[in-house]
Amino acid sequence: MRLGKHGLGCAQLGNLYRERSDEDARAIVDAAWDAGIRYFDTAPHYGIGLSERRLGAALRDRPRSQYTVSTKVGRLLEPTGEGGDDLADDLADGFAVPRTHRRVWDFTRDGVRRSIEDSLARLGLDRVDIALLHDPEHHPEVALRQGFPALVELRAEGVVRAIGAGSKDAAVLTRVVAECTPDIVMVAGRFTLLEQPAAERLLPACAAAGVGVLAAGVFNSGLLAEDRPRAGLPYEYGAAPADLVRRAAEIAGVCAEHGTTLPAAAIAFPARDPAVTTVVLGADSAEQVRRNAALFDAPPADSLWPALTGRGLL
Repeated sequence: MRLGKHGLGCAQLGNLYRERSDEDARAIVDAAWDAGIRYFDTAPHYGIGLSERRLGAALRDRPRSQYTVSTKVGRLLEPTGEGGDDLADDLADGFAVPRTHRRVWDFTRDGVRRSIEDSLARLGLDRVDIALLHDPEHHPEVALRQGFPALVELRAEGVVRAIGAGSKDAAVLTRVVAECTPDIVMVAGRFTLLEQPAAERLLPACAAAGVGVLAAGVFNSGLLAEDRPRAGLPYEYGAAPADLVRRAAEIAGVCAEHGTTLPAAAIAFPARDPAVTTVVLGADSAEQVRRNAALFDAPPADSLWPALTGRGLL
């Protein structure tokens, strides 16, 4: 599969935090393609299906053999129906879209198979390359005992090519590696400049088992995405706590001393670990896609890392 060292996370195509036009969403994917990115990650959760629809439309005229798409299972999208939901929009879940559907947790065999079928329809594809259990920590026993075997079946049928799990919970991903037979896992926000719990058990377990690691959320939802951290930037999809803003600012200061920036270091940090197959980066605009690609190709000097460690920041 075409993964490469750098992939595009596509939550923003589902109007993460704010509305985007179809044209702006298409420009993000086009910029990623022009930058040589061939791996794109999405999920039904992102904008209650909008991210998948927009990604599928943007890739429709591209040669299918030249790109890799991952999506996720565990949340089915059910129409709200009249009186089914009194929320006008989905901002409570972080996406500026009409609340036309509600998410229903379902890691059962039938739920997983239906989720993939629905995703294929939204994407306009006949297969997805990677299917991941999405946030299995919410229903771990059903996810591991029913959901994962359903993915194994779909892999055997050729509907998906690789299977695994994606989560912010490093412990549940370690369980997946220990108790199942994943090809790959996606760890979001837990192997970053600010926090590295995945390094304790998950990454060694993946390395020992030959399981690939997709490092996502490396900007910690946005706090590490700008040269100068400030109050009001997001962390964990909410406002960043003041102590984390201060710590990010200290890291940014050390980065400046070593001729680099906070976003450049945030991108380079997970890529240095041999267990990490691909770093998956979100981008708010086509310009940010181009910026991220340029930063990926120009990592900080090696002297940065011991300097951060020496000051107790890493």
